[in-house]
Amino acid sequence: MANTEENTGSGPTLSLSDFLPYRLSVLSNTISSSIAARYQSAFGLTIWQWRVMAVLGETPGLTASQVAARTAMDKVAVSRAVAGLEDVGRLQRVRDESDGRAARLNLTPEGQAVYSQIVPIALASERDLLAGLSADERGALGELLVKLAGAASPDTPLW
Repeated sequence: MANTEENTGSGPTLSLSDFLPYRLSVLSNTISSSIAARYQSAFGLTIWQWRVMAVLGETPGLTASQVAARTAMDKVAVSRAVAGLEDVGRLQRVRDESDGRAARLNLTPEGQAVYSQIVPIALASERDLLAGLSADERGALGELLVKLAGAASPDTPLW
């Protein structure tokens, strides 16, 4: 996909608009920002905070390291998001009884209420995004994403 034609003696060039990693990154950021705009003002959440809430809403009781692994977020970003959510009462840390060094993360009742309000917004955004694709195209997209994920992370499933 990427154009790597020889430049005037300086080696291969890279056309970012054709370079798959760049295109996927820009697309992902654009989609995330678009969805985030729908809930940031109403709920005061950053993209990173919503990602943490989304993971914990689906799988409560994870550690921050587990959240980082599931989201491919930097541990510092997860830590900041967790601290921010804890500060506003949407998340609580509970010491793991079997490992005193670890803390399990759970949404508080307020956090669960916010999560429950955002999920329909996120699902509607996904429906809007996919509306221009046929059922066959949506299926093919899903299959291609699985193949790309396998190529990018052959030893650890991304989802």
